[in-house]
Amino acid sequence: MILPSKHIRISESLIGLGAYLLKYLNDGPKSVDQLWFKVGKQNETKKAFSYHGFDNVVLALNYLFIIGAIDINSEGLIYNAVNKTISK
Repeated sequence: MILPSKHIRISESLIGLGAYLLKYLNDGPKSVDQLWFKVGKQNETKKAFSYHGFDNVVLALNYLFIIGAIDINSEGLIYNAVNKTISK
């Protein structure tokens, strides 16, 4: 489920969710709760790209941290590690 495949759309994959989370992190550092609130809010709309639970959000954050796309600051907030100028 990390990668899209023949039966899994990119919006259902962790890579797709990771891109969605990085989009929110462009506004500045956020906590896990804030990111989950955004995804939960998106899940409730009819424009939802795909339903993702909290466990998928955590897995996507783990994936982004492992590849070096996000990092955690001294206040415990998650920020975009690749483009720090956008996150600050």
